[in-house]
Amino acid sequence: DEYIADKIWAGTRALAQSHLDAGQQVWLVTATPQELAQVIAGRLGLTGALGTVAESVDGVFTGRLVGDILHGPGKAHAVRSLAIREGLNLKRCTAYSDSHNDVPMLSLVGKAVAINPDSDLRDVAKIRGWEMYDFRTARKAAKYGATTALAVGAAGGGAAVAARILRNR
Repeated sequence: DEYIADKIWAGTRALAQSHLDAGQQVWLVTATPQELAQVIAGRLGLTGALGTVAESVDGVFTGRLVGDILHGPGKAHAVRSLAIREGLNLKRCTAYSDSHNDVPMLSLVGKAVAINPDSDLRDVAKIRGWEMYDFRTARKAAKYGATTALAVGAAGGGAAVAARILRNR
């Protein structure tokens, strides 16, 4: 827990908190193991987390997964299921990602945002007109402005693949 706490970017906290302050649900959806995703979500005060499920027997991890890694189309399916369960209208939701692997998930929501995108996601975001922010370097932070860098934040860090934010209906 102490190691993870140091890896959560201040901007990620600010971004998540702005959604929470607006009364919106905020979910972390990641390929990271569910247990770790829950720790990160708890640290950020998020509504919850979805992650890859590791099999355990009598409280001991077996080294096998329950289902597939929460990745690509699987992540999109998990978000659809979450939206149904929580009564969320995905067209009124926002999703954030740094990876082209999340295009299926990003394509589900009304507002997709690429944060520190890999080159493939950057290309898709440009074509689709998605918002894009890259705050990995001081040069880029200066380009967009320090205030924007702090307010928008950047999803990611350490074990978290990216924060995914879902708005209430």
